[in-house]
Amino acid sequence: MKKLNIYNLFILLLLPLLGACSKDEIIFESEFPRFETRAGYQLIEAIVPQATSATDEVYIIGEFNGGMDAVGDSRWQLEKAGDTDVKWGIYLNPGDFVAGKTLADGYTFYNVQQGEERGLNDVPVVHHESPAVGGRANVMIYFWEEYFKTVPAPDEIDHDGYVLYVLDNSGFGDLTCYAWGDAEIFGGWPGVKPTGTVNLNGTTYKYFDTGASNEGLNINFIFSDNGENQLSDFSVTLDKDYYVELTPSGATEITPGSGIQHDGYAIYIYNAAGWNELALYAWADGSPELLGGWPGMAPTGTETINGTTYTYFDLGAANCDAGLTYNFIINNNDNGSQHDLISGFGLDKNLYFEVSKSGVTEIDPNTFSPGGAVEPDPEPEPEGTKYTLFVENNTGWEATYLYAYGDAGEMFGKWPGKAADGTATVAGVKYDVFYVYGDGESENFIFNNGNGTQLGDITLTLDQDYTIAIDAQGAQLKNKKRNKARK
Repeated sequence: MKKLNIYNLFILLLLPLLGACSKDEIIFESEFPRFETRAGYQLIEAIVPQATSATDEVYIIGEFNGGMDAVGDSRWQLEKAGDTDVKWGIYLNPGDFVAGKTLADGYTFYNVQQGEERGLNDVPVVHHESPAVGGRANVMIYFWEEYFKTVPAPDEIDHDGYVLYVLDNSGFGDLTCYAWGDAEIFGGWPGVKPTGTVNLNGTTYKYFDTGASNEGLNINFIFSDNGENQLSDFSVTLDKDYYVELTPSGATEITPGSGIQHDGYAIYIYNAAGWNELALYAWADGSPELLGGWPGMAPTGTETINGTTYTYFDLGAANCDAGLTYNFIINNNDNGSQHDLISGFGLDKNLYFEVSKSGVTEIDPNTFSPGGAVEPDPEPEPEGTKYTLFVENNTGWEATYLYAYGDAGEMFGKWPGKAADGTATVAGVKYDVFYVYGDGESENFIFNNGNGTQLGDITLTLDQDYTIAIDAQGAQLKNKKRNKARK
């Protein structure tokens, strides 16, 4: 008598259940519930745009609560989920609704900092999802009004005199600037609101034109929240443009850059040597290797200052102004080229260098202008068939990199890998695009922000295009693996 394999029997019993599941049904991490339902309340969970800050004030508005009159009332304000930045929620008591209206009559969302909710092509959005009392509904917010606002290019602005550029991290709701000294060039207290906004090298500044007739005057600027909570004086002679960062503690002159928050002081490198990779090594007699063993640390990132793009290495706040003294060597990641960068450096300021094939030169980023054309080392020709990774990026990171390792080796170079090759919009969804080359190899991919945060590995076979969704929780494959055609 033939024996019946109990494992096969178990699989046969499961087949009807497995067949009931759609092979195309994929649930993303951001779609999972983040709030518990409450008796007597309708729960709305919203997936918000990645540009939403954790400090933004977001309200639900509609006929059921008086529309814009609801803004400022805590009953209608959403709260961010504790374990993710992309999911926000609100509990609604139908007893608070007005004029017999319900959610089914329509509602939208309003962000105090970024404006009204918008759909594709900057069109208004009205939702009608209305969960049962004690239940929940998921809604998607694609854009805020701010996303579609166009900031003028710097060369499109005709300024009046020298310009005061302000990186505003003051927290003021109504920034004004008063100016006194040789003259009250902005009138009486509390002065004037910003002349406008401008994007310089990826950073948005508010700016104040100081007037051509005021050039050469000695002026003290006082920034305030329309007369309240004023900061201490920022005193200058109007003989150039000035860049200043505002924080609750004061006004500080800065070197124009990307507004990146660095970990301690940084060493900036302008790579005129054409090296494909950079690494920074630090040593001192009788002391540990500050940035790890040879060849040292990989770059922290890139930053554009006065139109010139530098590769920078953050030195770590714990190491700076701590009495340490080290010698630094810049190299092409142990690929045969290196230069002594600086000896006996006390890690007490930012440093800027131009690195060429013949040596290094310390430079001033305010006056430096790159010289002759850089002669890069030739890039090797990719091997294999070209495929595309379409990445729906909901991480909220300032920068996203993709590192690869496996059968095809480190195809994107050393950690953290490479940034996206470009973007593409498909069926209204914007994707980061990464090109890969292969012929059926198995490769492991790690998405990271280049600054210490990374997602878990995702393993792909290099024989087709893939669509991937990433958020703070991880990376998920959206399209199923194709079966190869059988002959």
